[in-house]
Amino acid sequence: MKIQPFFPAVFAVLMSPVLAQDYVAPRTEWGHPELRGVWNFSSSIPLQRPAALGDRAMYTVEEVQAQEQVRIQREQAGIELTNIIGGTIGGYNDFWLETNPLAFNLRTSLIIDPPNGRLPPMVPGAPTGYGGLGPDSVGERPVRFTVGGVGKAGPEDRGLSERCLMGFNSVPPFEPSLYNNNLQIFQTEDHVVIFNEMVHEARIVALDGSPHIPANVTQWNGDSRGYWDGDTLVVETRNFNNKTQTFAGVGVSADKVLTERFTRTGADQVDYRYTVDDNKAFTASVTAEIPMFRMDGELYEYACHEGNYGLVNVLQGARVEEGTWDYENNRAIQQ
Repeated sequence: MKIQPFFPAVFAVLMSPVLAQDYVAPRTEWGHPELRGVWNFSSSIPLQRPAALGDRAMYTVEEVQAQEQVRIQREQAGIELTNIIGGTIGGYNDFWLETNPLAFNLRTSLIIDPPNGRLPPMVPGAPTGYGGLGPDSVGERPVRFTVGGVGKAGPEDRGLSERCLMGFNSVPPFEPSLYNNNLQIFQTEDHVVIFNEMVHEARIVALDGSPHIPANVTQWNGDSRGYWDGDTLVVETRNFNNKTQTFAGVGVSADKVLTERFTRTGADQVDYRYTVDDNKAFTASVTAEIPMFRMDGELYEYACHEGNYGLVNVLQGARVEEGTWDYENNRAIQQ
Protein backbone atom coordinates (compact mmCIF):
# COMPACT_ATOMS: atom_id res chain seq x y z
CA MET A 1 0.00 0.00 0.00
CA LYS A 2 1.47 3.36 -1.04
CA ILE A 3 0.49 6.36 1.07
CA GLN A 4 0.57 9.80 -0.50
CA PRO A 5 1.99 12.81 1.36
CA PHE A 6 -0.55 14.26 3.76
CA PHE A 7 -1.42 17.70 5.08
CA PRO A 8 -2.25 19.30 8.45
CA ALA A 9 -5.97 19.26 7.59
CA VAL A 10 -5.88 15.48 7.91
CA PHE A 11 -4.81 15.81 11.52
CA ALA A 12 -7.42 18.45 12.23
CA VAL A 13 -10.08 15.92 11.31
CA LEU A 14 -8.54 12.89 12.99
CA MET A 15 -7.58 14.52 16.24
CA SER A 16 -10.73 16.58 16.85
CA PRO A 17 -12.68 15.09 19.80
CA VAL A 18 -15.63 17.32 18.98
CA LEU A 19 -16.17 15.63 15.64
CA ALA A 20 -16.00 12.17 17.23
CA GLN A 21 -18.45 13.15 19.97
CA ASP A 22 -20.91 14.78 17.57
CA TYR A 23 -20.89 11.91 15.09
CA VAL A 24 -24.02 9.76 15.05
CA ALA A 25 -23.38 6.31 13.64
CA PRO A 26 -25.85 4.88 11.13
CA ARG A 27 -28.06 2.10 12.44
CA THR A 28 -28.68 -1.44 11.34
CA GLU A 29 -32.21 -2.71 10.82
CA TRP A 30 -32.12 -3.79 14.49
CA GLY A 31 -31.15 -0.35 15.74
CA HIS A 32 -27.53 -1.13 16.55
CA PRO A 33 -24.63 1.06 15.38
CA GLU A 34 -23.56 -0.03 11.90
CA LEU A 35 -20.14 -1.69 11.98
CA ARG A 36 -20.51 -3.89 8.92
CA GLY A 37 -17.78 -3.61 6.33
CA VAL A 38 -14.08 -4.15 5.72
CA TRP A 39 -11.76 -2.20 8.00
CA ASN A 40 -7.99 -1.67 7.88
CA PHE A 41 -5.88 -1.35 11.05
CA SER A 42 -2.46 -0.61 9.53
CA SER A 43 -0.37 1.74 11.62
CA SER A 44 3.05 3.35 11.63
CA ILE A 45 2.75 4.03 15.37
CA PRO A 46 4.87 1.73 17.58
CA LEU A 47 3.18 -0.38 20.20
CA GLN A 48 5.42 1.08 22.90
CA ARG A 49 6.38 4.72 23.22
CA PRO A 50 10.11 5.45 22.82
CA ALA A 51 11.41 5.73 26.38
CA ALA A 52 13.00 9.11 25.65
CA LEU A 53 9.52 10.63 25.17
CA GLY A 54 8.46 9.89 28.75
CA ASP A 55 4.74 10.60 29.26
CA ARG A 56 4.41 12.60 26.06
CA ALA A 57 1.37 11.09 24.31
CA MET A 58 1.39 13.11 21.08
CA TYR A 59 3.78 14.30 18.41
CA THR A 60 3.31 17.67 16.77
CA VAL A 61 2.01 17.84 13.21
CA GLU A 62 5.39 19.15 12.11
CA GLU A 63 7.24 16.22 13.67
CA VAL A 64 5.06 13.63 11.97
CA GLN A 65 5.28 15.46 8.66
CA ALA A 66 9.07 15.38 8.99
CA GLN A 67 8.99 11.64 9.70
CA GLU A 68 6.80 11.07 6.65
CA GLN A 69 9.09 13.19 4.48
CA VAL A 70 12.06 11.03 5.50
CA ARG A 71 10.11 7.93 4.53
CA ILE A 72 9.23 9.40 1.14
CA GLN A 73 12.83 10.41 0.50
CA ARG A 74 14.06 6.92 1.38
CA GLU A 75 11.49 5.40 -0.97
CA GLN A 76 12.44 7.73 -3.80
CA ALA A 77 16.10 6.95 -3.23
CA GLY A 78 15.36 3.25 -3.53
CA ILE A 79 16.24 2.44 0.07
CA GLU A 80 13.89 -0.38 0.92
CA LEU A 81 13.30 -2.43 4.02
CA THR A 82 14.87 -5.81 3.36
CA ASN A 83 15.85 -8.49 5.83
CA ILE A 84 18.92 -10.40 4.65
CA ILE A 85 19.24 -13.85 6.20
CA GLY A 86 22.60 -14.92 4.88
CA GLY A 87 23.67 -15.23 1.26
CA THR A 88 21.31 -13.59 -1.20
CA ILE A 89 18.11 -14.63 0.55
CA GLY A 90 16.04 -11.59 1.40
CA GLY A 91 12.73 -10.69 2.96
CA TYR A 92 9.96 -8.58 1.50
CA ASN A 93 10.77 -5.11 0.27
CA ASP A 94 8.60 -2.02 0.81
CA PHE A 95 6.38 -2.80 -2.18
CA TRP A 96 4.71 -5.61 -0.22
CA LEU A 97 4.47 -3.93 3.16
CA GLU A 98 1.42 -2.29 4.71
CA THR A 99 2.91 -0.46 7.65
CA ASN A 100 1.53 2.99 6.83
CA PRO A 101 -2.06 3.78 7.82
CA LEU A 102 -4.78 5.03 5.50
CA ALA A 103 -4.83 8.18 7.62
CA PHE A 104 -2.56 9.44 10.34
CA ASN A 105 -2.84 10.59 13.93
CA LEU A 106 -0.30 12.04 16.30
CA ARG A 107 0.01 9.35 18.97
CA THR A 108 3.50 8.37 20.11
CA SER A 109 2.41 4.81 20.99
CA LEU A 110 -0.53 2.48 20.54
CA ILE A 111 -0.45 1.77 24.29
CA ILE A 112 -2.44 4.37 26.19
CA ASP A 113 -2.30 2.66 29.59
CA PRO A 114 0.11 2.48 31.44
CA PRO A 115 0.39 6.25 30.96
CA ASN A 116 4.05 6.00 29.94
CA GLY A 117 2.93 4.15 26.80
CA ARG A 118 5.06 1.13 27.62
CA LEU A 119 4.43 -2.44 28.71
CA PRO A 120 4.29 -2.95 32.48
CA PRO A 121 6.89 -5.14 34.20
CA MET A 122 6.59 -8.87 33.64
CA VAL A 123 5.58 -11.13 36.48
CA PRO A 124 8.75 -12.82 37.81
CA GLY A 125 9.13 -16.20 36.18
CA ALA A 126 6.58 -15.54 33.43
CA PRO A 127 7.44 -17.65 30.35
CA THR A 128 8.90 -15.71 27.44
CA GLY A 129 9.75 -16.68 23.90
CA TYR A 130 10.75 -14.64 20.90
CA GLY A 131 11.04 -15.90 17.35
CA GLY A 132 12.45 -14.24 14.26
CA LEU A 133 13.64 -14.64 10.70
CA GLY A 134 17.19 -15.53 11.71
CA PRO A 135 18.56 -18.65 13.40
CA ASP A 136 16.24 -20.81 15.48
CA SER A 137 15.43 -19.57 18.96
CA VAL A 138 16.31 -21.34 22.18
CA GLY A 139 13.24 -23.07 23.56
CA GLU A 140 11.08 -26.15 23.58
CA ARG A 141 7.61 -27.25 22.57
CA PRO A 142 4.98 -25.91 22.48
CA VAL A 143 6.24 -23.07 20.29
CA ARG A 144 3.98 -20.15 21.17
CA PHE A 145 5.49 -17.42 19.00
CA THR A 146 4.44 -16.99 15.40
CA VAL A 147 7.62 -16.53 13.30
CA GLY A 148 10.68 -18.79 13.43
CA GLY A 149 11.09 -21.93 15.50
CA VAL A 150 13.12 -23.83 18.08
CA GLY A 151 14.35 -26.64 15.82
CA LYS A 152 13.53 -28.74 12.76
CA ALA A 153 12.90 -32.23 14.09
CA GLY A 154 9.23 -31.93 13.17
CA PRO A 155 6.48 -29.42 12.43
CA GLU A 156 5.83 -28.91 16.14
CA ASP A 157 9.22 -27.19 16.38
CA ARG A 158 8.12 -24.37 14.10
CA GLY A 159 6.23 -21.17 14.85
CA LEU A 160 2.48 -20.81 14.58
CA SER A 161 2.50 -18.90 11.28
CA GLU A 162 4.83 -21.43 9.61
CA ARG A 163 2.35 -24.11 10.59
CA CYS A 164 -0.53 -21.95 9.29
CA LEU A 165 -2.23 -22.19 12.68
CA MET A 166 -2.27 -18.50 13.55
CA GLY A 167 -1.14 -15.47 11.61
CA PHE A 168 1.13 -12.87 13.18
CA ASN A 169 -1.73 -10.38 13.42
CA SER A 170 -4.65 -12.76 13.81
CA VAL A 171 -4.36 -13.84 17.45
CA PRO A 172 -6.71 -11.43 19.22
CA PRO A 173 -6.16 -8.62 19.95
CA PHE A 174 -5.50 -7.19 16.51
CA GLU A 175 -1.99 -5.80 16.20
CA PRO A 176 -0.79 -3.89 13.13
CA SER A 177 1.88 -5.85 11.32
CA LEU A 178 3.64 -6.06 7.97
CA TYR A 179 0.58 -6.82 5.85
CA ASN A 180 -2.97 -8.23 5.77
CA ASN A 181 -4.12 -5.73 8.39
CA ASN A 182 -7.75 -6.11 7.40
CA LEU A 183 -10.87 -7.49 9.01
CA GLN A 184 -14.52 -7.71 8.09
CA ILE A 185 -17.42 -7.32 10.49
CA PHE A 186 -20.79 -8.96 9.92
CA GLN A 187 -23.83 -8.22 12.09
CA THR A 188 -27.15 -9.85 12.87
CA GLU A 189 -29.57 -8.95 15.61
CA ASP A 190 -27.93 -11.22 18.18
CA HIS A 191 -24.48 -12.03 16.78
CA VAL A 192 -21.42 -10.28 15.39
CA VAL A 193 -18.80 -12.05 13.29
CA ILE A 194 -15.26 -10.64 13.30
CA PHE A 195 -13.46 -12.13 10.31
CA ASN A 196 -9.71 -11.60 10.10
CA GLU A 197 -8.00 -11.59 6.69
CA MET A 198 -4.88 -13.43 7.82
CA VAL A 199 -5.41 -17.20 8.17
CA HIS A 200 -9.12 -16.45 7.64
CA GLU A 201 -9.93 -16.59 11.36
CA ALA A 202 -13.58 -15.90 12.24
CA ARG A 203 -14.85 -15.19 15.73
CA ILE A 204 -18.59 -15.63 16.14
CA VAL A 205 -19.62 -13.37 19.01
CA ALA A 206 -22.97 -14.00 20.70
CA LEU A 207 -24.79 -10.88 21.94
CA ASP A 208 -27.65 -12.73 23.67
CA GLY A 209 -26.20 -12.80 27.17
CA SER A 210 -25.31 -16.49 26.99
CA PRO A 211 -22.44 -17.58 29.27
CA HIS A 212 -18.95 -18.45 28.13
CA ILE A 213 -18.21 -22.09 27.35
CA PRO A 214 -16.91 -24.19 30.28
CA ALA A 215 -13.48 -23.16 31.55
CA ASN A 216 -11.96 -26.52 30.63
CA VAL A 217 -12.81 -26.01 26.94
CA THR A 218 -10.08 -23.86 25.40
CA GLN A 219 -9.53 -22.56 21.87
CA TRP A 220 -6.83 -20.84 19.83
CA ASN A 221 -8.89 -17.64 19.55
CA GLY A 222 -10.61 -18.04 22.89
CA ASP A 223 -14.36 -17.79 23.45
CA SER A 224 -15.97 -14.41 22.78
CA ARG A 225 -19.17 -12.87 24.14
CA GLY A 226 -20.35 -9.36 23.42
CA TYR A 227 -22.79 -6.62 24.38
CA TRP A 228 -23.60 -3.02 23.50
CA ASP A 229 -22.42 -0.25 25.83
CA GLY A 230 -24.25 2.67 24.30
CA ASP A 231 -22.86 2.94 20.77
CA THR A 232 -19.81 0.78 21.55
CA LEU A 233 -19.60 -2.94 20.85
CA VAL A 234 -17.78 -4.57 23.76
CA VAL A 235 -16.34 -8.06 23.20
CA GLU A 236 -14.92 -10.09 26.09
CA THR A 237 -12.77 -13.11 25.20
CA ARG A 238 -11.43 -15.79 27.54
CA ASN A 239 -10.82 -19.56 27.40
CA PHE A 240 -7.64 -19.22 25.35
CA ASN A 241 -5.52 -22.35 25.15
CA ASN A 242 -1.97 -22.42 26.52
CA LYS A 243 -0.37 -22.54 23.08
CA THR A 244 -0.19 -18.82 22.26
CA GLN A 245 1.49 -15.98 24.09
CA THR A 246 -0.39 -13.60 26.31
CA PHE A 247 1.08 -10.49 24.75
CA ALA A 248 4.35 -9.31 23.21
CA GLY A 249 6.23 -12.59 23.66
CA VAL A 250 5.21 -13.13 27.28
CA GLY A 251 2.95 -15.69 28.95
CA VAL A 252 0.95 -18.66 27.75
CA SER A 253 -2.55 -17.11 27.26
CA ALA A 254 -4.40 -19.68 29.37
CA ASP A 255 -5.45 -17.04 31.93
CA LYS A 256 -5.68 -14.13 29.51
CA VAL A 257 -8.85 -12.04 29.45
CA LEU A 258 -9.21 -9.72 26.48
CA THR A 259 -11.74 -6.88 26.37
CA GLU A 260 -12.20 -5.12 23.03
CA ARG A 261 -14.26 -2.02 22.26
CA PHE A 262 -15.39 -1.09 18.73
CA THR A 263 -16.83 2.43 18.35
CA ARG A 264 -17.93 3.98 15.05
CA THR A 265 -16.58 7.53 15.14
CA GLY A 266 -16.96 8.61 11.52
CA ALA A 267 -18.27 7.63 8.13
CA ASP A 268 -15.02 5.80 7.42
CA GLN A 269 -13.56 5.19 10.88
CA VAL A 270 -13.95 2.79 13.80
CA ASP A 271 -11.93 3.33 16.95
CA TYR A 272 -10.63 0.01 18.28
CA ARG A 273 -9.50 -0.20 21.88
CA TYR A 274 -8.45 -3.32 23.74
CA THR A 275 -7.33 -4.26 27.24
CA VAL A 276 -5.29 -7.39 28.01
CA ASP A 277 -5.41 -8.73 31.58
CA ASP A 278 -3.20 -11.59 32.70
CA ASN A 279 -1.81 -11.42 36.21
CA LYS A 280 0.45 -14.39 35.48
CA ALA A 281 2.21 -12.50 32.69
CA PHE A 282 2.26 -8.78 33.52
CA THR A 283 1.98 -6.88 36.78
CA ALA A 284 -0.75 -4.63 35.33
CA SER A 285 -3.21 -4.62 32.47
CA VAL A 286 -2.30 -3.21 29.05
CA THR A 287 -4.66 -0.98 27.05
CA ALA A 288 -4.01 0.10 23.46
CA GLU A 289 -5.98 2.11 20.94
CA ILE A 290 -5.87 1.67 17.15
CA PRO A 291 -7.97 3.55 14.57
CA MET A 292 -9.50 1.43 11.81
CA PHE A 293 -10.45 2.84 8.42
CA ARG A 294 -13.01 1.63 5.90
CA MET A 295 -11.74 -0.22 2.86
CA ASP A 296 -13.51 -0.49 -0.48
CA GLY A 297 -13.65 -3.97 -1.91
CA GLU A 298 -13.75 -7.46 -0.46
CA LEU A 299 -11.52 -9.81 1.47
CA TYR A 300 -10.29 -12.74 -0.57
CA GLU A 301 -9.08 -16.16 0.50
CA TYR A 302 -5.89 -16.17 2.51
CA ALA A 303 -3.78 -19.07 1.22
CA CYS A 304 -1.04 -19.99 3.69
CA HIS A 305 1.72 -21.36 1.47
CA GLU A 306 4.09 -21.81 4.38
CA GLY A 307 2.02 -24.87 5.20
CA ASN A 308 1.76 -26.00 1.59
CA TYR A 309 5.41 -25.70 0.64
CA GLY A 310 7.61 -23.82 3.08
CA LEU A 311 7.31 -26.12 6.07
CA VAL A 312 7.94 -29.21 3.94
CA ASN A 313 11.07 -27.62 2.50
CA VAL A 314 12.33 -26.50 5.92
CA LEU A 315 12.08 -30.01 7.34
CA GLN A 316 13.43 -31.69 4.20
CA GLY A 317 16.37 -29.29 4.12
CA ALA A 318 17.20 -30.20 7.71
CA ARG A 319 17.19 -33.91 6.83
CA VAL A 320 19.54 -33.25 3.91
CA GLU A 321 21.92 -31.37 6.21
CA GLU A 322 21.85 -34.32 8.61
CA GLY A 323 22.48 -36.79 5.81
CA THR A 324 19.28 -38.60 6.70
CA TRP A 325 17.36 -38.01 3.47
CA ASP A 326 16.56 -40.93 1.14
CA TYR A 327 16.68 -39.29 -2.28
CA GLU A 328 15.59 -42.44 -4.13
CA ASN A 329 12.34 -42.71 -2.18
CA ASN A 330 12.03 -39.00 -1.36
CA ARG A 331 11.66 -39.51 2.38
CA ALA A 332 13.56 -39.33 5.63
CA ILE A 333 15.67 -42.35 6.55
CA GLN A 334 14.23 -44.10 9.59
CA GLN A 335 16.71 -44.04 12.46
